[in-house]
Amino acid sequence: MAAKAPVKKNMSALKRVRQDEKRELRNQSKMTEIKTYVKKLDAALSSKDKDGIDAALKTAVKTLSSAASKGIIHKNTASRKISRITKKANTATA
Repeated sequence: MAAKAPVKKNMSALKRVRQDEKRELRNQSKMTEIKTYVKKLDAALSSKDKDGIDAALKTAVKTLSSAASKGIIHKNTASRKISRITKKANTATA
């Protein structure tokens, strides 16, 4: 088992740690938001509410696209998730 790395002491390393903590909080918040909107879409799909499905799909796609453009998730991951939820919504409304 590898030993734990010593704590960095130079100024740039300390600043990097502070920046990473801020980014981590921001990214966690956005990922939680994505999961919430996808769950809302699943709830709308199970209730078969066409207006609810359209609204939930729109917000979920918008959130995923925003996260991809900001680099929180990879663009291909966002595209894959958007494709899957759109396919689910289309089959439910058809």
